[in-house]
Amino acid sequence: MERMSFPRWVLLLGLLGYFLLLFGFDCVEGLGVNWGTQATHKLPPKTVVQMLKDNGIQKVKLFDAEESTMFALAGSGLEVMVAIPNDQLAVMNSYERAQNWVKRNVTRYNFNGGVNIKYVAVGNEPFLSSYNGSFLNVTFPALQNIQRALNEAGVGDSIKATVPLNADVYNSPENNPVPSAGRFRSDINQLMTQIVQFLDANKAPFTVNIYPFLSLYGNDNFPFDYAFFDGVSNPIVDAATGIQYTNVFDANFDTLVAALRAAGYGDMTILVGEVGWPTDGDKNANNGNAYRFYNGLLPRLASNRGTPLRPGYIEVYLFGLIDEDAKSIAPGSFERHWGIFRYDGQPKFALDLSGQGQNKLLVPAQNVQYLPNKWCTFNPNAKDLSKLADNINYACTFSDCTALGYGSSCNNLDANGNASYAFNMYYQIQNQDDMACDFQGLATVTTQNISQGTCSFIIQIASPAFSIRPSLIALVFLTVFTFVATNLHTSL
Repeated sequence: MERMSFPRWVLLLGLLGYFLLLFGFDCVEGLGVNWGTQATHKLPPKTVVQMLKDNGIQKVKLFDAEESTMFALAGSGLEVMVAIPNDQLAVMNSYERAQNWVKRNVTRYNFNGGVNIKYVAVGNEPFLSSYNGSFLNVTFPALQNIQRALNEAGVGDSIKATVPLNADVYNSPENNPVPSAGRFRSDINQLMTQIVQFLDANKAPFTVNIYPFLSLYGNDNFPFDYAFFDGVSNPIVDAATGIQYTNVFDANFDTLVAALRAAGYGDMTILVGEVGWPTDGDKNANNGNAYRFYNGLLPRLASNRGTPLRPGYIEVYLFGLIDEDAKSIAPGSFERHWGIFRYDGQPKFALDLSGQGQNKLLVPAQNVQYLPNKWCTFNPNAKDLSKLADNINYACTFSDCTALGYGSSCNNLDANGNASYAFNMYYQIQNQDDMACDFQGLATVTTQNISQGTCSFIIQIASPAFSIRPSLIALVFLTVFTFVATNLHTSL
């Protein structure tokens, strides 16, 4: 019998694929993540960088250029987008200040083995309607000055300034709400056109943040399945193009493509700066929906399918990497729960960042140090419950109680459970200080895990970023306030 032979390269490719599957994590081409750091207890930056590398993530978008983060990224090979916060945009209208910022936060790290910076984000969604025009006059001059400073520092060919914008900078008219009718918002059309012209002249991308979750948030009439990628029974048809849209991401992205075309820049590179799904803080924010969303998004990105008006590769940064318990919840309680990892760097659900559908838990943060196994719970022997509501309110004011909201993971606790959850969150944020688990005799420390069902009573990591407790003073104030309020009510 004649022996069957195979070309050597076939065997080599097979072995290579096997070892990649066995030992390595891979990512969708160009996939990045947003690394936010608004947390009371932060993982060490080097731990986070290693976690990114362990999961094959090669790009990271920051919201500042904080020194410890940058030093941790040095030598990592990760591609980085650094950022200038909105409150610094006015200062960047001075070219000298822009030059100094670039020296301190960009060229300082531009050495062999340094930080691989590719973009500078000038502001973060500065034209949000809710900002009432606060940054309209300072964003474009800041963008111009930063790019000029990059050019004059000799790095402008490889590092580009861009402005991450919310999708509310464009829309379709109410009488024709289809993607092909997309235009920049009428109140900022001229400014947006100037920015687009400048980005194009400097070969910089247009950066947009798209959030299908927000289409659902607060809008019970929005077709639920349209927020995901696995099909809808009634697609939206754009009569002008004949295109059927089965998900809001494609429709939103193509509305931007149409707006750019109308401005004369239809071929401009579009970078999706943020897209993701939160896992708590709202009835639609949970692990199941996030799993469904990412299991639609990642294979789409891996296929380089693009959108109907812009087929092909799209560069995308997931939002976000880690939950942030100190973020503002003005937009909604879900704001603190966007991470694909928990506060402690543990994965929330199985994912395949390569988009091949081979879902498994991501590699967690390594060697995380926790506080001792102690919790703060409601004291069942408490006598005077008249001050319970005030103390819960105090605990939640200085910690994160967003999981207690309607439809959230801890929504089903009883009154005592709500108190325990609030007290424990405050206690953990205060590094388990015994004085932080008293609440006028209403709380006590326990070594028994008091988590219930889907509601996790956390143990905080042992890495405090800051303390937000005016503990003794505030509790004294609370006592005085309660006393005054009670007596005032009585006198009335």
